[in-house]
Amino acid sequence: MDNFSAVFAVGVILLHFCQINSQCLNGCTCTTDRHGRSLLCMDTSLDGIPETIPQDFTKIRIENAHFAEIPRGTFSRLHALEHLWLNFNEVNIIHLKSWEGLRNLTELRLQGNKLRSVPWTAFEDTPALKILDLKHNRLDVLPEHALKYLPSLTYLDLSFNQLTVISKDVFLNWPLYHKVEENGEQVANVVLALHDNPWLCDCRLKGFVEFVRAISPPIILMNSYLSCAGPQQRAGHFFHEMELKTCMKPVATTSVTNISLPAGGSVTLTCYAMARPEPTVWWTYGLKILRGFNESLSQMDDDTMKSQLAIPSFQLADRGVYTCTANNFIGNSSVSILVDVKTPASTPPLSSGFPAAAVDENVYIDIRIAKQTVYGITIEWYAVLENPAETWFTIHFGQFDSAKKDMIYIGPGINSYSVSDLLPATKYEICVTLKSQVPRTGQCIVFVTGNDISEMEQREKLIHIVVIVLAMVLAVPAGMYACTTDIKFNCFKRLKNSWRKWKWSLAGLDKSSDGQGSFDSLQAASDEGLCKDSSEERKPRRRSDAANDDQSPSAEVY
Repeated sequence: MDNFSAVFAVGVILLHFCQINSQCLNGCTCTTDRHGRSLLCMDTSLDGIPETIPQDFTKIRIENAHFAEIPRGTFSRLHALEHLWLNFNEVNIIHLKSWEGLRNLTELRLQGNKLRSVPWTAFEDTPALKILDLKHNRLDVLPEHALKYLPSLTYLDLSFNQLTVISKDVFLNWPLYHKVEENGEQVANVVLALHDNPWLCDCRLKGFVEFVRAISPPIILMNSYLSCAGPQQRAGHFFHEMELKTCMKPVATTSVTNISLPAGGSVTLTCYAMARPEPTVWWTYGLKILRGFNESLSQMDDDTMKSQLAIPSFQLADRGVYTCTANNFIGNSSVSILVDVKTPASTPPLSSGFPAAAVDENVYIDIRIAKQTVYGITIEWYAVLENPAETWFTIHFGQFDSAKKDMIYIGPGINSYSVSDLLPATKYEICVTLKSQVPRTGQCIVFVTGNDISEMEQREKLIHIVVIVLAMVLAVPAGMYACTTDIKFNCFKRLKNSWRKWKWSLAGLDKSSDGQGSFDSLQAASDEGLCKDSSEERKPRRRSDAANDDQSPSAEVY
């Protein structure tokens, strides 16, 4: 008997129950037949699943009730339960242990509820489940492991939800798919209902579209004409009409990087962003998103967007670097345009880059890694500046052995920057310099990512170790550098003990700081006599002086 016949048979049985029913629970009907005992509740006054359901029931149907949650262990005593219908309620929360004890459950229907997500690992408690009906909910995500614990499934209905993108790995990780495709085992037909979802047909759906095209018995689509809801140029098209390309990280470009115009003149800045899928594009000035000017975004072709920033009356105070940034889920890219105002000879114009720092300008910069994740880091820096409101910085970032680094310009008042999309097993260097200066000793951090991007725990530990060491070396007063460069054992032993004391002193502080602390707290470490010159009176030290000290070799930590 196929799945539809089975459903019809259950409906007939339920009708039969109604004819021989007897009241067993408030607002519910209990019946008995040769297949076992059943519970039928169609009472809209129910605000939860009854707690006194007999343990020998094999079928439960509760509909049109007003409960929103299926608590943990609700059915843990009902080991004989095989069919569970919870349609047209208001369920929006399912717990990891909601199905605990249902080892014999073969049918679960949750049609017409308000589910936005499902804890798919909860189905580890239902290894015999064959029918799963989730249509007419609000599901918008189907994780790659969703079907991992549903090896016996023969009917899955996800139609009429809010799914936009699915990875083909969802089905490649399905044990039943492995039986059919890899082992060639003979299995019963498996019906998938995926229609009437707002599919977003861009590069992210490429693998899934290819999977749908290749589907063949015993896997059957209830409706094979899946159609796109977006983007606009593909709306209404069927999957079999689509030729989707591989996703691509944004590349931002511009034809002009240096513009000079008279005060009061108008200017339109233009940048092009090539990416798949379509990127988000915005303009910044001093890392502040510009919202007061007229910004337009147009589609050049399938992969290229054109963004224009129109400034109607450009004044002297508006001159500087304007940055166009494009971002999608793979990464981001930016391009900068220097805009200057033509002024009398007495007023020096901006240079082609940022204004260069004067030779004697104080450029003391302390840099540290403030936060790290599996995929990136956030750095912070502290600079002793004579004119902080007018001082720009440049971030130099790239692989350690690369001669050419990416340069990102940072406006006044900003002292942090985040880097993402790091490659595994790669050595990186990131530096912070004043204006257009080249990186100097002490203005850079070198770190290494883990050996395998899938080894998240190992990678996190590796980056975390480097973060701690670099924070000790770089975010301390000048006297500490003698300790790090001379590499004296006793010095490091005292440094280690003092570092532990400093960490213990933070026990009462917010743990979100991850032991990094503030620059002031690290500054105090030099008062404990850690190094040979740490007891000397500290004086303001300029990096330019340190760079000229050839007798003090730099210490590189990685």
